[in-house]
Amino acid sequence: MTAQPLLGFGLPVSGRWATPGTVLHVARRAEELGWASLWTFQRTLWPADGRLGPNHRSVLDPVVALALVAGHTTRIGLGTATLCAPYTAPALMAKQLASLDVVSGGRLTAGVGMGWLPEEHLTAGVPMERRGARFEEYLRCLVALWTDDPVEFAGEFYTVPRSHLGPAPVQRPHPPVLVGGTAEPALRRAGRLIQGWIASSTHDPARLARDVEVVRDGARQAGRDPDALRVLVRVVPELVAADPGRGRRPFHGTADQLLDDVAALGANGATEVLLDLNLAPDVGTPDVAEEAALERAEVLLEALAPGMR
Repeated sequence: MTAQPLLGFGLPVSGRWATPGTVLHVARRAEELGWASLWTFQRTLWPADGRLGPNHRSVLDPVVALALVAGHTTRIGLGTATLCAPYTAPALMAKQLASLDVVSGGRLTAGVGMGWLPEEHLTAGVPMERRGARFEEYLRCLVALWTDDPVEFAGEFYTVPRSHLGPAPVQRPHPPVLVGGTAEPALRRAGRLIQGWIASSTHDPARLARDVEVVRDGARQAGRDPDALRVLVRVVPELVAADPGRGRRPFHGTADQLLDDVAALGANGATEVLLDLNLAPDVGTPDVAEEAALERAEVLLEALAPGMR
């Protein structure tokens, strides 16, 4: 029988509700109600043409937000979905995330991606060309920084002279790493190199089972256990009081219907589902009041609370 996926919640990082008070309130409430994890995402720039939409207009730094929460929670998992890895040197990323794993007591999952926005690549001084090769080497370098002591790495894109990096992360050999992506090479990379894959909120649900199998096949070909992989699926939920009726789209419905949708993702290979209101038009935008956004979050947190079922 397929296990019910774990439930994660998007920490308030986008829009007017991304304030210290609301971030801490949501984190504490999610932990009280038995949610498995809290997640952030990265957006460095918002192009002036507005093509990304208002939910990306103002976004807290993902690691800073999680560090704040780490000191006010004790059990709930903390994750990034995702950090654009090439914008930061591997040694700096390794130091930052190891430190977060230490101050959180070993609760970090490091979700990373290669980035896709040209303006952010330009600002970071990283070319868009050969992104896949650069990202794969980045992952190898990151793992080496966490697991080799002393570490020494010499690649085409990244070099680390023989050095010590401390403190080491609490989780050994290192915090779980999940990667985003939709192309087949990215899916195979997730299974071949690290601990799992992140499907975006725009991922076609009809493709999920097939894409999960590609990730698992990448693990098999590398001699790794496909059953140990994690698959995180981000969704943007819309909880309503009454059944919308025929033609209901996934994750638009009552609490029971949303839980059925979670179960359906689990049947297609998801091990975790991230419900992220930051991307909802009536929550994570600059024109939605903090109080209104928080009210929506409170209702959802309580209606789907794992600890209440």
